[in-house]
Amino acid sequence: MDPVPPAHSLRRAPVQQRSADRLARILDACAVLLDETGYENLSTRAVAVRAGVPIGSVYRFFTNKRALADALAHRNLDRYAHGIAARLAELSDTAWRPAVDAILDEYLAMKRTVPGFGLVDFGVPAPPESAAADANLLVAGRLSALLCGHLGRTPDDRLDRAVLVAVEATDALLQLAFRTDPAGDPALIAETRTMMHAYLAHTLD
Repeated sequence: MDPVPPAHSLRRAPVQQRSADRLARILDACAVLLDETGYENLSTRAVAVRAGVPIGSVYRFFTNKRALADALAHRNLDRYAHGIAARLAELSDTAWRPAVDAILDEYLAMKRTVPGFGLVDFGVPAPPESAAADANLLVAGRLSALLCGHLGRTPDDRLDRAVLVAVEATDALLQLAFRTDPAGDPALIAETRTMMHAYLAHTLD
């Protein structure tokens, strides 16, 4: 079963498996519709129809479409973190460069295959409601913890800051890569990987 989005994204958290399954269907429908209509034209009614549930089932969990997209973004972040953890577990050593490559490769895989990810990856395509809700800040926090666990390092402010800067820079470059080529421009992705290695070397070497 997919991880349940955090409580602040939901009006009511599912308790029974049937309710959790319905929530997953709603989020799946939201993701598909994002690809078809975009965020601006997304509606809770259309999501309910696509999911095959009454509109009341959508409002049972979500107050509006922003809350719906926010829950999808949190589910994406959980999937991303789980995918990275699986990739890191397969590495034969704890060198940091293969770990950074795994982080980038998991993002690219999701960007190319996960419905709705192009518009809602880890955040709603609208200004964050608070500084703490900034998507890249949330992503950087998860990545820093995963890297520290893999490398056997103790988290510290310097590493957290370096990961946040890398996330911000990589986000901008990958947006360019996928605007240039819907599958991700290979040359720009290669430059992004080089940038990540060069920048993080001053903290991780």
